[in-house]
Amino acid sequence: MSAPFSCFLFDNGSFRADSTRSLRALANRLASHLGYEVRAVSLLHSTRVPAEELGGLPAQLLEPALDTWFGQNPTGRALLVPLFFGPSGALVDYVPERLGALLKKHPHARAKLAEALVLPGEEPVELVGILADRVRAVMTERGWRRPKVVLCDHGTPLRAVTEVRDRLAKALAVALRDATEAVAPASMERREGDEYAFNEPLLETRLGQAPFDSGDVVVALQFLSPGRHAGPGGDVAEICERAEKASPGLRTAMTAPIADDPRLVAVLARRAEAALRQLRE
Repeated sequence: MSAPFSCFLFDNGSFRADSTRSLRALANRLASHLGYEVRAVSLLHSTRVPAEELGGLPAQLLEPALDTWFGQNPTGRALLVPLFFGPSGALVDYVPERLGALLKKHPHARAKLAEALVLPGEEPVELVGILADRVRAVMTERGWRRPKVVLCDHGTPLRAVTEVRDRLAKALAVALRDATEAVAPASMERREGDEYAFNEPLLETRLGQAPFDSGDVVVALQFLSPGRHAGPGGDVAEICERAEKASPGLRTAMTAPIADDPRLVAVLARRAEAALRQLRE
């Protein structure tokens, strides 16, 4: 590509330093795979993390980072790679809207937004493999045999994102069919209103219902990086703790987020390469 080129890997952002450190490590691994630099940025929040918690290098947000880069490279080509499981509002509305405004400001620049991790019609083989291996790791660590498994995502205002959760849960059930008693999905939280009921059941509800209210239950985190929700002492851990207090026969254990698995790099690389081909056209 003769024009100046840059690639940006972006997540939603977090107030926790662990999330930005995880994103940066993943960007470095993706860069090694692709053979060109990948910049780690977030949509929101991460600039609130003190720089001293990030090795002295402040976090960056996508929009101002792109604006600066286009200002320095007026004919530049930017590849945007989202670290999102499905077509969230950020990818459907927020990023295209902000990107459109930037390209009006920089009319000779071009940008391409790659697709999310899970695509319609494509079997999410790598992601299911990662999730299944995380469950097996917890089983080995705890010495559990045939536990129940709840695949837990964040929750969303968009039905298409919940459909990704449900697809992953069904595939995970197949992958773990000989090792687990039951596999089912849940969301950490949801918005109020009947129009968002597709997120149900919530994790707290699921852990209060048979057969997930007793015995050994692995909560498989459909989260990419540690943070306020999926990190130690985070929201999911608190939900599990409350559920155990409500059901004394219940024992829960969470898997780790999946951003550090090399199979995720392969998925991101496919998304990046497909979008780059279109950017070159």
